[in-house]
Amino acid sequence: MNIKITGTGCYIPSEIETNNNFSNHKFLHTDGSLFESSNEIIIEKFKAITGIEERRYAEKEHKASDLAFFAAEKAIKDAKIAPETLDYIIVAHNFGDVKHGTLQGDSVPSLASRVKHSLGIKNPKCVAYDLLFGCPGWVEGVIQAQAYIKAGMAKKCLVIGAETLSRVIDPHDRDSMIYSDGAGAAIIEATDRPGGIIAHESASFTEEEAYFIFFGESYNQALEKDHRYIKMHGRKIYEFACVQVPLAMKSCLDKSGITIDQVKKIFIHQANEKMDEAIVKRFYKLYQRTAPANTMPMNIHFLGNSSVATIPTLYDMVKNKQIEDQSIEEGDIVLFASVGAGMNINAIVYQV
Repeated sequence: MNIKITGTGCYIPSEIETNNNFSNHKFLHTDGSLFESSNEIIIEKFKAITGIEERRYAEKEHKASDLAFFAAEKAIKDAKIAPETLDYIIVAHNFGDVKHGTLQGDSVPSLASRVKHSLGIKNPKCVAYDLLFGCPGWVEGVIQAQAYIKAGMAKKCLVIGAETLSRVIDPHDRDSMIYSDGAGAAIIEATDRPGGIIAHESASFTEEEAYFIFFGESYNQALEKDHRYIKMHGRKIYEFACVQVPLAMKSCLDKSGITIDQVKKIFIHQANEKMDEAIVKRFYKLYQRTAPANTMPMNIHFLGNSSVATIPTLYDMVKNKQIEDQSIEEGDIVLFASVGAGMNINAIVYQV
């Protein structure tokens, strides 16, 4: 028995937010003071570091659970299974359902319960729950789904990553330009087909690192103090990720028995182009290798950072040949890797 991704789907919102749309923002330092540089220079530097030119925001009438449902429908159709045969629905997110124009997240009932309801699943033995694990949430959900199947507790699981980060960002924070919305889903099931999950690795760093990403006040001190927005210590995250993520990836690969030269693609969380490139470069350096061209697919340039949705969305797009010069074939060895709030890290070695 092998445990494989048998179907995928993603939902890309239609609202396009370009870098130019931030030209009139009033960006402030953490102490509330104005930047000396013009917005044009701020945006130009932002693009050079992150690679982001545009991102997607959810339509006003949709919430994270809606995006999750849309992606789930596609994954179920792609896997050619009946929704009623699902044993688990795991939805990774960070902020619940945030209605447009509000800041408060709603996670009662769970987003997974909402998705199950929208799918019309009547079977009470289909267990639906949410997973909070920062940006690596979808990857961790896949790891948990595999554990249920290996333990004989499940045959088919639906794992979704969905987020609407555009609704929890501080418009006065330069980092607000990074975040976006979206959803990606996958069916994980036991199969006689070759390949599947070969090895995995997870870790949580909570000593000095726990609050590298947090909820904090707006940099505009005139705004309501009780309102909180997603915040991060970008430099600390970069330094942490560039050291710890390659080590986790190496540990996972070594555990799998697969050699570095057999890895076809690395699907890494779309956090920041420069950081992702540095992580992959250092990963190969641990094996005294140089990363081959086209090893790391990216969609951050036009989709931004949608947290838990980035990896399943990227995998679905590459699988369906929707990213230029990127493709995967049956039998290919790929590596999933992510880092995010917590600070959590994980990786999976997977054979397509």
